[in-house]
Amino acid sequence: MPLFNKKDKYIRITPNNSLKTGVKREMPEVPDELFAKCPACKHMIYQKDLGTAKICPSCSYNFRISAKERLAITVDEGSFEELFTGLETTDPLHFPGYQEKLAAAREKTGLDEAVLTGLATIKGQKVALGIMDSNFIMASMGTVVGEKITRLFELATAQELPVVLFTASGGARMQEGIMSLMQMAKISAAVKRHSNAGLFYLTILTDPTTGGVTASFAMEGDIIIAEPQALVGFAGRRVIENTVREQLPDNFQKAEFLLEHGFVDTIINRTELPEMIAMLVALHGGER
Repeated sequence: MPLFNKKDKYIRITPNNSLKTGVKREMPEVPDELFAKCPACKHMIYQKDLGTAKICPSCSYNFRISAKERLAITVDEGSFEELFTGLETTDPLHFPGYQEKLAAAREKTGLDEAVLTGLATIKGQKVALGIMDSNFIMASMGTVVGEKITRLFELATAQELPVVLFTASGGARMQEGIMSLMQMAKISAAVKRHSNAGLFYLTILTDPTTGGVTASFAMEGDIIIAEPQALVGFAGRRVIENTVREQLPDNFQKAEFLLEHGFVDTIINRTELPEMIAMLVALHGGER
């Protein structure tokens, strides 16, 4: 196997001094980025075996990916036009260290906020597209996230476009307090106006989609798709167990559990999503 035939490519050699003998020896060191552990089946996976879509070959768990990675595997090449950039929070609570945390997240992700918004075509179907990125402060929903998604729906309503929204979030952004929670109602109102215009809204729930995002626009789609084994819920598992005083099923809040109980319409592997999105958009007034 290449893994063993080309050790110098995969294994770093670092010097080490033995505490007992004081003799300097060369110690092999396997790079951290060489393997990944699947959060679902716990198998160790050679990174290249995940492919660009980052899907576990053992259990089909869809690893978390960035908004830009999602964009690359979903939309038609060169079709994405980013919109609503340059918005900044007023930091209503003047939360200590918040601005520094935002700056670090921007540098890490290359995004201005936790959601990427714009126009794109998917298999020839024009859509208003939103992709939330859990790498940006766990895609928490602050005022800028709420504003960008609201503007996306308003633009889609004005241009009579369907909205496709990939959700991922840890919930409301605590650094913005009640202003963050208000985004739930603000976005939901924009979703309702879009719906009243007879337009199509498709949500794709990715791992994890929780808190106020689940309690509002993530579950308001005309059709709701989830990726395999995605965590979707409102409160955390331990909070619920302590409240109801019951042991919850092992797959509680997983996409498969939600499908069984009627909260999502279907579960689709991300490699098949572009075709499915295009078909659904076409069926709901898109390009024929």
